[in-house]
Amino acid sequence: MNDNTAEGGRKSDARGCPSAPEVSLIVPVYNEEENIAPLADEIRAAMSRAEAAWELCFVDDGSTDRSLDAVKAEAVADPRVRYIALAENCGQSAALAAGFREAAGDILVTLDADLQNDPADIPVLLKLFGRDNDMVVGMRMRRRDSFIKRASSRIANAVRNSLTGEHIRDTGCSLKVLRASMARRLPMFRGMHRFLPTLMKMQGAAVLEVPVAHRPRRSGRSKYGIWDRAFSGLYDLLAVRWMQKRALRFRIRERG
Repeated sequence: MNDNTAEGGRKSDARGCPSAPEVSLIVPVYNEEENIAPLADEIRAAMSRAEAAWELCFVDDGSTDRSLDAVKAEAVADPRVRYIALAENCGQSAALAAGFREAAGDILVTLDADLQNDPADIPVLLKLFGRDNDMVVGMRMRRRDSFIKRASSRIANAVRNSLTGEHIRDTGCSLKVLRASMARRLPMFRGMHRFLPTLMKMQGAAVLEVPVAHRPRRSGRSKYGIWDRAFSGLYDLLAVRWMQKRALRFRIRERG
């Protein structure tokens, strides 16, 4: 970093004003009040090792606890932290879509607010992102979830890959790095977050999957049930398969 870089990785111009971030971290939040402060601290520690100006954008998805208060406290304490509060609970895909539109960075990082993603993996994924990769997807190793949750995830990934022709082993991992210009062109619909690698590839993106850590949930509770995820996931999968079949593909041979 050069001398005009603010503490923690946010660059400043000659007048000392923060410049536009290169990386925007987008964190959907729904009833995670106890996890906000420790997550923000871990992200600051991780991004201090990343050679990029950054911002952290929390998207509160209509939380009914004090999550929004915790997010606001982080925003007051750190100018690199921003937040969006949705008017009502709309789901993870809507929260991500809102974050994609609001983020200022050219590179987007997504992760959950439940602390099961390890922010220490973010600098590693950022180093792998670049000219050859438009998206880097985390693949959770030694998952710290229940047997039923792990088994259902394996089945869902197998079915998803079979119908879409993909080879992504863990599309359910929320820790992802993607090119903002492409992310903002993605079709927006409920369940979109389960198919981000496939949707990016439909735009011609090069996608790399790499191992990342996974941790047990320390507080709060999961927002997804096994059966509701299965039924909605199948419904969305058929829609994505239809989009793959009907997508327009053409190359321009020359211009005059």
